[in-house]
Amino acid sequence: MSAATTRRSGPAPPADPAVRDAPAAVEDPVHPRPAGHTRVTAVLFDRDGTLVEDVPYNGDPEQVRLLPGAEESVALLRSAGIPTAVVSNQSGIGRGLLTDADVRRVNDRVDTLLGGIGTWVYCPHLPEAGCPCRKPRPGLVLEAARRLGVDPRSCVVIGDIGADVLAARAAGARAVLVPNAVTRPEEVAAAPETAGDLLTAVRRILTGERGERP
Repeated sequence: MSAATTRRSGPAPPADPAVRDAPAAVEDPVHPRPAGHTRVTAVLFDRDGTLVEDVPYNGDPEQVRLLPGAEESVALLRSAGIPTAVVSNQSGIGRGLLTDADVRRVNDRVDTLLGGIGTWVYCPHLPEAGCPCRKPRPGLVLEAARRLGVDPRSCVVIGDIGADVLAARAAGARAVLVPNAVTRPEEVAAAPETAGDLLTAVRRILTGERGERP
């Protein structure tokens, strides 16, 4: 990942120390949350299937469609002064189906529709590359927290599949799963916290509630 702190992310070369030194294990949090540590300092969203409709390997900004509640959710966090980020696997780059410029154009479109996300971080690598940034590993979460200047242990990661939950746990962050049609039943069952929709998840974060367990 680029070490620069910018609103737009770039691909994440393994040479970046923030990624290279990230732990590979995902079974347990790297930084266990201290007792009583509940203040949320940032919310990190998955992109496809969470904020926007999942169009496989989409490189066309015209195909971007926000999911219900996405715009309001980001606006609520913005009004509460809570920074936001997007953490997204984009293996289409590694597969040769997308270019970095394609992903940036799509991200820019989403950013415009949502009124501005704090920072964008994505992994361009193939699943078999074994990079530490690709979810379910913690690199994207750790880098987003670094860019926002917050402790990853005080972040909440919202996503729609198990890899989002595992990446959050591996970074010591709180995870909220918002299931959809592609979420596997075993991913829902394993999630520490779920919400029926994105807006419900964000409202609970803002009120200090914990979502239901599956």
